[in-house]
Amino acid sequence: MPRSDIEARAKFDHIRYAQLWEDADVLTEALGDCRGGTLVSICSAGDNALAMLVLDPARVVVVDLSPAQIACLHLRIGAFRALDHAKFLELMGARPSQRRKALLARATADLDPETRAFWAALSDEVAAHGAGGIGKFERYFRIFRTRLLPLVHSRRTIEDTFVSRPRPEREAFLDRRFNNWRWRLLVKLFFSRFVMGRMGRDKAFFDHVDGSPAQHVARRIRHAGVDLDPAQNPYLHWILKGTHGDALPMTWRAEHYQTIRDRLDRIEIRPGSLEAFVSTGERADGYNLSDIFEYMPPQVFTQVYGSILNASAPGARLVYWNMMAPRRVPPEYAHRVRTLHEIEDRLKAQDKAFFYSDFVVEEVRG
Repeated sequence: MPRSDIEARAKFDHIRYAQLWEDADVLTEALGDCRGGTLVSICSAGDNALAMLVLDPARVVVVDLSPAQIACLHLRIGAFRALDHAKFLELMGARPSQRRKALLARATADLDPETRAFWAALSDEVAAHGAGGIGKFERYFRIFRTRLLPLVHSRRTIEDTFVSRPRPEREAFLDRRFNNWRWRLLVKLFFSRFVMGRMGRDKAFFDHVDGSPAQHVARRIRHAGVDLDPAQNPYLHWILKGTHGDALPMTWRAEHYQTIRDRLDRIEIRPGSLEAFVSTGERADGYNLSDIFEYMPPQVFTQVYGSILNASAPGARLVYWNMMAPRRVPPEYAHRVRTLHEIEDRLKAQDKAFFYSDFVVEEVRG
């Protein structure tokens, strides 16, 4: 089986992301009409792979190098089958709960013994923080929120952040109340490459990144606080408050719950790298590629991109994010795809996962 470049440089034996930090609303709209098709998704925590079921594909093939991340998807599948929507939100941590251990046992009851044992070992953490709050990335934000944020902002200021108001008033709030010198110092220190590499993302994920993560975060927070309405942003809500407010990620919303539940048998999980999938001879009609290209040196990116094109049907869309390392169609393959700039621009302006600098939608020519 082909070995991924990042597989040799990063560890995949723990939950890195216990929930998805990429906006499924823009992902599913970018993929277009996928009814009856084959979609391929990086697993991560599984939320966006499940969201893709709303598009009514024949199947969603899910790949990931990390057994822990695949276990997150198995848990969600078990939870969708065993729990109603309100109990699902409790289990995941979007709502307060005193019964998460019992809900976890119900969600995992029909899963394989290895997956049940994996989650049983984490039951205390799930009880405390929800199944969506126990990854390395979520712990990083929890330290930020519980230990450092109170030194910068009062509880009242945090609550007022999520009051819906017109754009000029959002800008005034950010400049006059939120973006003070203590906040700027906190961002500079806590979102530095060193701290993020130790506590948030695997340090290998910064191998191909230029520039300061802290400066990038500062720019994107202005986008989240002014260009977007914080009251409608589930990701910002979790970062600052440790749970979701009225706004939920797409996969966790009531209006999609039954549709996803009814189509769970269309999920096909294949542990391993994307490189291994695209060598099978199958063809996909759309890809959720997360931000995997950021982790690759340019020559590996070019090679992997070409292999994805060879495994794509005419009209297939490649959808992916960049945070700090710019990745778009390599020049060698520019004649084989077209960039859907109008869709990109519209969806980038709506993307609630504000820390990404770019959102890419490319379509394979017929």
